[in-house]
Amino acid sequence: MRFCLAWFRHRPGPSLLTLGALLATAVCIAVLAVGLRLSTPRTASAGAPPAGLAGAEVIEIASQSGSVLRGWWLAAAQPGRGSVVLLHGVWESRRRMVPRAVFLHGQGFGVLLIDLQAHGESTGRRITFGKLESLDAATAVSFVRMRAPAERVGVIGVSLGGAATLLGPDPLDVAAIVLESVYPDINAALANRLRAGLGPTAGPVLTPVLSPLFTWLLPPVLGVAPAELRPIERIQAVRAPLLVLSGVQDDRTTIAESRALFARAPEPKQFLAVAGAAHVDLEQHDPGGYWRVVLPFLEEHLSAP
Repeated sequence: MRFCLAWFRHRPGPSLLTLGALLATAVCIAVLAVGLRLSTPRTASAGAPPAGLAGAEVIEIASQSGSVLRGWWLAAAQPGRGSVVLLHGVWESRRRMVPRAVFLHGQGFGVLLIDLQAHGESTGRRITFGKLESLDAATAVSFVRMRAPAERVGVIGVSLGGAATLLGPDPLDVAAIVLESVYPDINAALANRLRAGLGPTAGPVLTPVLSPLFTWLLPPVLGVAPAELRPIERIQAVRAPLLVLSGVQDDRTTIAESRALFARAPEPKQFLAVAGAAHVDLEQHDPGGYWRVVLPFLEEHLSAP
């Protein structure tokens, strides 16, 4: 908004003032419209649990975020194996996490799939890119602890789901965390997406102008300050063993940004760079390679001897 007001403070002449005011107004309106669209709830019916999750219990949880979360719960097929909370990416739903859930339940783990607030079948006024969604993550972990008190709990968070894992007021009380393609801070996330969306010619020119505008609009539109959306700061408080995954070709959350996020995390921790992967579903990109790393990590930290 400071950018918009600046046009009216400098008055080089009537014609320039008029042109500048019109241009500034048009840019601000366009940025506001895009921001509102990006944060608009992405609701959709999940339907019945898929065949691979036969017997899943359809659940409904009142979240600390103020939303009602809906999802599927399957208890561990093997007692002592552990349970995993699956948190999807932005503009997606729990159905994106079904392949992970099918594999994990087939390996004996309990699994909880939820739609984060303002996604899928869950309620919510606006997507907040990790702020309110972090309260959903804490609520989901509490649910699993209530339903399976003897089991260790882990989390797999993808993109937005990973940010939600880190951004809560307190570190999640879990035994293992898997983070996939998680942005380090909202400024970098916005700039990367603008640069990629605008293309190689306009991106480098317009991104330095438009990115600050999006950042300034976060508080009035979402009620979230940019300083509250910095996973790279919050990861230092993680208390659980950590596995971070990133696509080498990712232009939304670059491999360098993922390594910087990883560097700030405490031990014990592991890093996996997925060759040939962009900002995509890393499990679907290379299921064999994904589970060769993720499964032993979860077994080590969740399964009882």
